[in-house]
Amino acid sequence: MAITYNIDTKMFHLQAKDTSYIMQTVHSGYLAHLYWGKKIRTAHLSRKLRFIKRAFSPNPDPSDRTFSLDTLPQEYPAYGNTDFRTPAYQVQLENGSTVSDLRYKTHRIYKGKPKLEGLPATYAENENEAETLEIFLEDRLTRLSAILLYTVYEQLNVITRSVRFENKGSERIKLLRALSMNIDFYDDNFDFLHLFGAHCRERYIERKPLFVGTQSIESRRGASSHQHNPFIALLRKNANEDEGEVYGFNLVYGGNFLAQVEVDQFHTARVSLGINPFDFTWLLEPGGSFQTPEVVMVYSDCGLNGMSQTFHQLYRTRLARGSFRDKERPILINNWEATYFHFNEEKILQIAEEAKELGIELFVLDDGWFGKRNNDKSSLGDWIVNKDKLPNGLASLVKKVRDMGMQFGLWFEPEMISVDSELYRKHPDWCLHVPNRPRSEGRNQLILDLSRKDVCDYIICAVSDILASAPISYVKWDMNRHMTEIGSAALPPERQRETAHRYMLGLYRVMEEITSRFPHVLFEGCSGGGGRFDPGILYYMPQTWTSDNTDAVSRLKIQYGTSLVYPIIAMGAHVSAVPNHQVHRMTSLDIRGHVAMSGNFGYELDLTKLSKKEKEIVKQQVAFYKDIRRLVQFGTFYRIVSPFEGNEAAWMFVSEDKSEAFAAYFRVLAEANAPLSFLRLKGLDPDKNYELIGSGEVYGGDELMYVGLNVPKRHGDFISVIWRLKEYR
Repeated sequence: MAITYNIDTKMFHLQAKDTSYIMQTVHSGYLAHLYWGKKIRTAHLSRKLRFIKRAFSPNPDPSDRTFSLDTLPQEYPAYGNTDFRTPAYQVQLENGSTVSDLRYKTHRIYKGKPKLEGLPATYAENENEAETLEIFLEDRLTRLSAILLYTVYEQLNVITRSVRFENKGSERIKLLRALSMNIDFYDDNFDFLHLFGAHCRERYIERKPLFVGTQSIESRRGASSHQHNPFIALLRKNANEDEGEVYGFNLVYGGNFLAQVEVDQFHTARVSLGINPFDFTWLLEPGGSFQTPEVVMVYSDCGLNGMSQTFHQLYRTRLARGSFRDKERPILINNWEATYFHFNEEKILQIAEEAKELGIELFVLDDGWFGKRNNDKSSLGDWIVNKDKLPNGLASLVKKVRDMGMQFGLWFEPEMISVDSELYRKHPDWCLHVPNRPRSEGRNQLILDLSRKDVCDYIICAVSDILASAPISYVKWDMNRHMTEIGSAALPPERQRETAHRYMLGLYRVMEEITSRFPHVLFEGCSGGGGRFDPGILYYMPQTWTSDNTDAVSRLKIQYGTSLVYPIIAMGAHVSAVPNHQVHRMTSLDIRGHVAMSGNFGYELDLTKLSKKEKEIVKQQVAFYKDIRRLVQFGTFYRIVSPFEGNEAAWMFVSEDKSEAFAAYFRVLAEANAPLSFLRLKGLDPDKNYELIGSGEVYGGDELMYVGLNVPKRHGDFISVIWRLKEYR
């Protein structure tokens, strides 16, 4: 069994593939955290909880001055009853008080993994691959219950956590704070790692030592955001890419979040993660319940690469769903940077015809095909084909593209509304807004109020009508502004601070409904590029546009940082024109292609403007990617050289049976009289021999990993080198 309970010691022992997680109830029902780390066979309390008297740490039981919640390592702590650290939850009662006291009541262990009501979450395909523990805590005064859910994946170093609150009392209770998890480490000898950024500069890596006090990342933007990803990790001081202990935490949620670590006076570290309590409350009526999002917790004793590979495997196989989960993804051409809003049917067909000749498999029509959309100032919400641009309608265009032998995809931004739209003129109250306040705009648009069922129903109907009107194979689902004036005309005053979370619940309902209606459509998430690149979206849409920045050099850091958590198959990566539209840099088609084919490959430029030589290079890139596509999208990914640490970057992909590999090296700027570069490969079988395709050279896997390959000398800035390896028999 993956989860056991010792009735004598009142100890829970959770065992995943190579990790153990241990808890114990103490002192009349408080749930204490004992251990999380390398797997152990049994727990005999070799390091027992120690209780000593601490000045200024009060005692819930005055007769025992050695016991205080202020010093107890806890699983789901409260505030106001002797613990002065940050709580995992907080409630407000009808009498105005905010003190609560949740204690162990009972528990349940069962095979499999339950769905979370209204929320995305990882899943188990059969009950034997996971086991779940539910611990029921209760406040006997108010009859508030908190059910702590722990699921163990037996073949992965993964434990997931979430909490369900239930009001079994007779009075209304207001949740002021409802985080999904808490864990108290016994020490603070860690570095804190997170992913930060901005639009066109997403998921940069920052690693800093923990300090006494609170360090946190968060979003108050209504989305997980470009600025911070809902992921943090604690790394032991000696941990690096391939060695040392790493603890990773990722929230399966696309809305406002808080992730923090508090180091207290005794140098213990409290980690907590969940919905951001800022501007949040939730009113629990008697008989009501509230489910928090899931946190995925990954342990690795093989450094960051071990953590990443666990996240990748879990998310690719037990978060992504549907028919595309295990399918190779098509190579696409998107017309956005080729035409922006200025196109007609003839131009679209010209680009599609060129794409077909080059071997590209999917044409995607981006923004501007609907309403009176000739710029970004109108028509969001009016999902009706623009007959000025497409006089023969959408179905006719789709047929012409498909007759070329290509699939057809379409861009939507369903969550938004333009002030200059028929929908807004008809329903001005359908956007998020606060009475008597101005309605701030971003990208000349407002946000539809998805906390409302009628608004969600409209989106489901409007998008479904378009998708049913033609054989569309792909949808790019965009979202291009963050929330302001967060309020709903459909909610009473006491529930206004529920709006942002109700929006997310509405969005998940819309996505669930539409993706279920159209299982043959490949959906890609987008939010100004990577502004909502989180596991909540990947549950509904198995890939995400990584960044609006398509510059190859910028993408080295963006894709490298994204790979810490998210699988390569989830990362949209395109070749665009030069000078690049975001940073105006000139780079070769070679490096643009090599960076983009290190993800979910495509193009975003006007193919009709390429020279004959450039088209030949594109044709070769497309053919090469088709040959390595399964390796890149489903292989094991290894980071080799970090672009955050110098002038170079490198990574590689290895097939599951280690018979095949693809490696890529990049140098940003040329240096005079520079040192010679070599690359030690990773993940190969040391006992196998490998041929470097195209060279005729054969080397042992051990030599390639321990000695390394010379990087051929290249002149100039922005260069790349790739190697294809196959087992030599």
